[in-house]
Amino acid sequence: MLNGMLGKKVGMTQIFTKAGEIIPVTVIKVGPCFIVQKKSKADDGYDSVQLGFIEKKKERVNKPLAGHFAKAKTACFYHLREFKGEALESYQVGQKVTCDTIFKAGEFVDVAGRTKGRGFTGVMKRWNFAGGPGSHGSMFNKAPGSIGSSSDPSRVYKGMRMGGHYGNERATTQNLEVVAVKPEEDIVMVKGGVPGAVNSIVEIRRARKKTAIAK
Repeated sequence: MLNGMLGKKVGMTQIFTKAGEIIPVTVIKVGPCFIVQKKSKADDGYDSVQLGFIEKKKERVNKPLAGHFAKAKTACFYHLREFKGEALESYQVGQKVTCDTIFKAGEFVDVAGRTKGRGFTGVMKRWNFAGGPGSHGSMFNKAPGSIGSSSDPSRVYKGMRMGGHYGNERATTQNLEVVAVKPEEDIVMVKGGVPGAVNSIVEIRRARKKTAIAK
């Protein structure tokens, strides 16, 4: 069985249990994905399956990718990712993979995506600096302060926390509980938040650290 699939973050909502508990959930449209390529340990050194997600017009695909899709005799896709698993010999190229065959309610998953891009930010937003006094003419408000580049060491140490590009980085949230799976809508609901903006692409895999079924 494959250990994961590609999906698109739809947004967040909340659901109510019979006991009156409110559970915040992220709604992810997982699949359907199609198998574009299979890799084996004998030929490639490891076993995996390459999945395609969200169909793309053939005219929008470059020639190398067009040949790749033509060899698989599948449609063209915007996103391709490899996923590992067990007993992958049962999967065939061109096969459709749906969310209900991989994920079940009560299991735990890891969700990876790219965080929201925030552009160039200062040290207070990027590194949670406290800043200086906000009154009495301190003139220090949001300045980063000294960075230590005096006559000794006459340079700025690597890793110095300063203003710069923030966000748009790969991040993974681990051990999220699958609250509900709706195969008729290709929807998986997980408890809590996941990285990325609405409509961003995420990779959802079975959790590596927490595999017990929730009660």
